[in-house]
Amino acid sequence: MMDPEATEIEVMAYSGYRANERPLYLVIDGRRLEVKDVLDRWYGQAHDYFKVLAGDDRIYLIRWYRSRDIWSLMHVRERTAIP
Repeated sequence: MMDPEATEIEVMAYSGYRANERPLYLVIDGRRLEVKDVLDRWYGQAHDYFKVLAGDDRIYLIRWYRSRDIWSLMHVRERTAIP
């Protein structure tokens, strides 16, 4: 079942030792955004989550549903200035 807060997106990811180890690009509303940095990641029972800094300097929380190979956008926020 899809989370009503989530939006399905396209993600190009690096796959090395395991599938989709690290997102490289996000495609949201036809815009391709480079992932500049993976800020955090955590693994659940069925999903992997990534908090990433994208090329537009926003922070995206994305989720990969492993068994269905579906990526979802969970949350977007503006990057706060770091002194």
